[in-house]
Amino acid sequence: MKASRLLHLLLLLQTRQRVTTTELAERLEVSRRTILRDVEALSAAGVPVYAERGRNGGIVLLAGARLNASHLDPGELEALSVAGLDDALLGRLGLTAAHQTAVRKMAARAAAVPGTQPAPRLSDIVLVDSRPWLSGARAEVDVAELAWALRRRRRLRIAYRRSADAEASARVVDPYGLVAKAGRWYLVADVEAGGRLFSLERLSGYEVLDSPAELREGETLRTVWATLSARTESTGEVIVTARLRASRVDLAQRILGTRIQSVSPDGEGWCTVTLGYPEVEAVRQLLQFGDHIEVLAPDAARQRLRELAQDLVERHAPRPESV
Repeated sequence: MKASRLLHLLLLLQTRQRVTTTELAERLEVSRRTILRDVEALSAAGVPVYAERGRNGGIVLLAGARLNASHLDPGELEALSVAGLDDALLGRLGLTAAHQTAVRKMAARAAAVPGTQPAPRLSDIVLVDSRPWLSGARAEVDVAELAWALRRRRRLRIAYRRSADAEASARVVDPYGLVAKAGRWYLVADVEAGGRLFSLERLSGYEVLDSPAELREGETLRTVWATLSARTESTGEVIVTARLRASRVDLAQRILGTRIQSVSPDGEGWCTVTLGYPEVEAVRQLLQFGDHIEVLAPDAARQRLRELAQDLVERHAPRPESV
């Protein structure tokens, strides 16, 4: 859209004062000829911008000119209100474009005084990527549409598959909101027994009901999330370190879910994973990965797996032929 492109052009010039036509064309993903036409249009509208030829030429905004183009509209303010989300998470919420425009406007407002060398912005030297290593799992529902549905503060009927089940089942929940944790999205909601986390990777559908959500008095998304996350982390008293084939990471994420605390690839087709369990006995869950996993620590977990494996060997030994 031309209006959006002209605004972006103005913000770049307000930040830098002088930018080459080639760079502007690359930044705005148009031709150099289009940039020159845009400059002519801005100049005709009274904007103090012009083109300079020569080795040090480019598109120039008159020194000292300050344009009132840095106010933020409601969509851009919303994008900034969820500061901390990386590009991937912003994209799932449909906020990428609004966030980029808001950042450009703030950069223009904070532009250095003409003639001085501006320091790099923090965003130029710090990158936040919240996605876990080798994560291929994706939310089955559209996160942006679900977020908008939650604004209606209505009950939801969701189709949700527990990690132990093969098929999804329906349940009615009273939602507080969404949480992005380590690259994964969760729906935080009340059910009959209290607060619950529902991974969007296992939520296959939802329906907004007519009845309003019945939320507990005094509770908010932040307070319920704090309780649930503390409960989840407190159950991980035994930290297990293991080597897992990279080809089995997706399966492990579906089966183990929030028990996985970190995944680090070694570049040789394996990953080092850390898992949290309430007790050593629970590591029997890892037997289903067969020879695709090797538990490294603690020794108690390795010993328990040896005992369980030996028991399986004995149970499945050849039966003696009947006389």
